[in-house]
Amino acid sequence: MDVLSDVIASMRMGVPHSARIEWPAPWGQRFTAEPGSAGFQVVLQGACWVLPPEGEPTPVGTGDVLFFPHGHAYALADSPATPVAASTYTPHTPAELYASTAMEGTGPVTVMLHGGYQLDSTRAHPLLRGLPEMIHLPARLGHNTDLRAAVEMLGKEIDEPRPGADLVVSALLDMLLLYILRTWFDATMEHCKVDNWATALADPAISATLDGIHRDPAHPWTVESLGRRAGLSRAAFSRRFTQLVGQPPLTYLTWWRLGTAARLLRGSDAALSEIAAAVGYSSEFAFANAFKREFGTAPGKFRRQNEHAPA
Repeated sequence: MDVLSDVIASMRMGVPHSARIEWPAPWGQRFTAEPGSAGFQVVLQGACWVLPPEGEPTPVGTGDVLFFPHGHAYALADSPATPVAASTYTPHTPAELYASTAMEGTGPVTVMLHGGYQLDSTRAHPLLRGLPEMIHLPARLGHNTDLRAAVEMLGKEIDEPRPGADLVVSALLDMLLLYILRTWFDATMEHCKVDNWATALADPAISATLDGIHRDPAHPWTVESLGRRAGLSRAAFSRRFTQLVGQPPLTYLTWWRLGTAARLLRGSDAALSEIAAAVGYSSEFAFANAFKREFGTAPGKFRRQNEHAPA
């Protein structure tokens, strides 16, 4: 996989979930913190305010997307003055894949598309760790057309499910997550904000080496061979990679290999020797030693402890 797809696939656990909800004014809902999850909110119709635990309320309009990558608490309301109550729907908590609900009331209606993903918080990738508590992507005419199309299709599929809706909604939720991150990284670069991973993905040399590591972690990579792939000298490549990624090249390579091995141990019946070879270790013994240094337990024991973990 490419880097961004691989990062998302490595952290996603279980199945995503979503709901289309109509909120007639006055309404205010508090969403509690859910560590190890990520949630989104999209205004399909109307407007509302997002009320963070600290800081000023933020107005949100039709077409705006909110993304909470770390599962932090927040509240939504039709007005900053409206009292908020504990939510009857928690977008971070696994529930139905999709649902459509209309709350009771006679005031002006705000239609929201809610959703959430379970993430593996034990191996948080630095790409996601560096995201802010809340990402607000305002609707801009003629901009972010892929994101808008995914939102529109997802909202329609949830409101009017047809045969095959489970597969369609699941695929659209994955698309939406990728489009949200793409849009955020593009906006970050457009406004010249400091964000190491956004810069790393946009840097042709570093992006090429990350792509090589993610597509073929079993390859016997060295700093020299990665530098050649980047078109840079060994010293220049190592310096730039460390600055943008936050880890030296071989440190990141080892971290990624062992995280990949952990996913294979959880989600497959492959023999330890096969997993060792798949992530670049020439022997099961060398793999077991490296894995134990990283996770504090032997690969076989790790597999037994995680055999019922959600995939």
